[in-house]
Amino acid sequence: MIKPQSTESGKKAKKEDTPHKLFYKIGEVSRLTSLEPYVLRYWETEFGFLKPRKGKSKQRMYQKKDIEMLMEIKRLLYDERFTIEGVRKKLSGKFEEDIDSPIDVVEVKEPAASAHSTARQQIEKIKSRLRELQLILRR
Repeated sequence: MIKPQSTESGKKAKKEDTPHKLFYKIGEVSRLTSLEPYVLRYWETEFGFLKPRKGKSKQRMYQKKDIEMLMEIKRLLYDERFTIEGVRKKLSGKFEEDIDSPIDVVEVKEPAASAHSTARQQIEKIKSRLRELQLILRR
């Protein structure tokens, strides 16, 4: 049974309360998050990083990461009393980094400066290629 998450009563939904599925329709997400479907659709317009896939029937198909984003947005708006602009500023870097750069760049400490710049250039080329592949896969 799907149980909605309560934010103010002190009871929080456990991860095992969420059914284990790859995709969730908007009605299921609405019940899980205790948010109306129109709120979910509105938030998609306000937060660029929140983009559920659409199936062949043009229905929104949310993934677990989308539900986690929605719960974080809900917590910030309703519990922490952020404005929509404040939530956008706080989370845009967090979730867009997850989408745009799947690799964390680790600084390599090299004794020679030229070796360091060569390594950095190679890393940047790899990141660029991965972003291109990511765009291709999104289509």
